[in-house]
Amino acid sequence: MSVVARGLLVASLTVTYPGRPPITAVDDVSLEVATGEIVALLGPSGCGKSSLLGAIVGIVDPAAGRISFDDSDITGTPIHQRGFGLVFQDGQLFPHLTVAGNIAYGIAALPKPARAERVAELLELVGLEGLDTRKVTELSGGQRQRVALARSLAPRPRLLCLDEPLSSLDAELRTRLADDLREVITASGTTALLVTHDPQEAERIAGRTLRMAAGRIA
Repeated sequence: MSVVARGLLVASLTVTYPGRPPITAVDDVSLEVATGEIVALLGPSGCGKSSLLGAIVGIVDPAAGRISFDDSDITGTPIHQRGFGLVFQDGQLFPHLTVAGNIAYGIAALPKPARAERVAELLELVGLEGLDTRKVTELSGGQRQRVALARSLAPRPRLLCLDEPLSSLDAELRTRLADDLREVITASGTTALLVTHDPQEAERIAGRTLRMAAGRIA
């Protein structure tokens, strides 16, 4: 595999879980995602795609292999120091915060004017202008996922990881939001890695799709 100086590089990554014998969820996987590229990991439940994503983000410890970004080894770097964003299936928003409060959560260190400007910019980007003071519990499922996306984009992550971000929505909304997701990620210039079991979702969002099966890139 050729080395890319800019972007994500995963080399011979293996993830195992305790058991008798140990369970190999990710088996010697290598991949790369260039800066500004959107790549999908496509496969059925249990194929190892979420474990691979977890190792890249830093919430799962790999048993072997190397992860680097912009040619720097981050394999042992703590999750909060990687500069990556993560969007989960259910969004995992803070119900006690408003839309603006959720989006601003990861940029609390910014001065108040800069924070407000960034929140307003993201509300426009994800199509939620005017909903800044709305409680997230009053939003539709699609709107909540837009808030989750905006919150992940707020700190300007080097890599945005999306783990089945649309699977909890109905089919019609998934299709519409998939197109919007691609547009928002592209407009923000963010490098992204998407995990999904839906081939149509992968095709709509990603520029390139890698199929996983039994812990390997097929």
